[in-house]
Formats: sequence, C-alpha cells, structure tokens
Amino acid sequence: MVVLKGIPSVLSPELLYALARMGHGDEIVLADANFPTSSICACGPKEIRADGLGIPKLLEAILKLLPLDTYVPHAAAVMDLVDSDRQRGLAVPVWDTYRDLLTETGAPTSIETVERFAFYERAKKAFAVVATGETALYGNLILKKGVIPAELLQ
Repeated sequence: MVVLKGIPSVLSPELLYALARMGHGDEIVLADANFPTSSICACGPKEIRADGLGIPKLLEAILKLLPLDTYVPHAAAVMDLVDSDRQRGLAVPVWDTYRDLLTETGAPTSIETVERFAFYERAKKAFAVVATGETALYGNLILKKGVIPAELLQ
C-alpha cells in the first residue's frame, strides 16, 4: 500500500513504477483470478501482484493516473466469450462496470472484444500483467497507454 497525497492507496509501489515506465502504446493487463498470469509472464511481461483486489477498484485508481490512447479505435479490450458461453447466454456485467468507470473519467469508452487465445497472445506482449483477485468470469481487461500533452505536464 502507498500512502501519498493524491495517489490511491490500492496502487502498490510496483504497479506505480510500471505505470510510470510505460510509454505511449504500451499495454497493461488487469487479470482476473482465473487468468494464467505466471505462465503468460514467463514470455516476457512483468508480473505484478494485486491479490484480493477487484479489477473495478483497481481500474478506478489506475484511471486517475494513466491516460488512455486516443489515437486507436479501442484503448481497452476484454476477452470475448467462448462459443459455449455465448450460446448459453452468459452475461458479463463487469464489462458494463468497466464502461461506466471509463465514462466517469472521460476516457475513451469503446471496449474491444478479443478472442480468448488472441487475448493470451496479446497479453504476452504487454508491458505488465497485474494478477488480481477479481472473480467475475471474463473479467480480464487490457488498457493501452496514451499521451499527456506538454501543456498539461507540470
């Protein structure tokens, strides 16, 4: 836990450092409890632990600091349902929560859906993967970092 003015306490020093080191276009994965974080991170991304935290709470904190990319059609992506879950009409209410949080912060709200194995491959190229305690099925979320214009930098 970080205890600093203006920094949400759910953001660990390790996560803050990763967010700061990311450049324009770099991606970070907020992984649910079922995501194969350690296996994916064996391919290169930095593994960051946020055990016990839900993704909505973490997302809300991250969006206070991380600009999302406005130069791409989708600055956020979720893992699409597999056919069997789609056929049985599985609802994924956490996606609406993500859209609401993105809207509240003024971030781009269009969320891309990515096929399961394509999502895994994309995650292998991410800057970091944050392992969370999120229990919602299909709760994984990828965010693409944007830029901060010079006039907004202090």
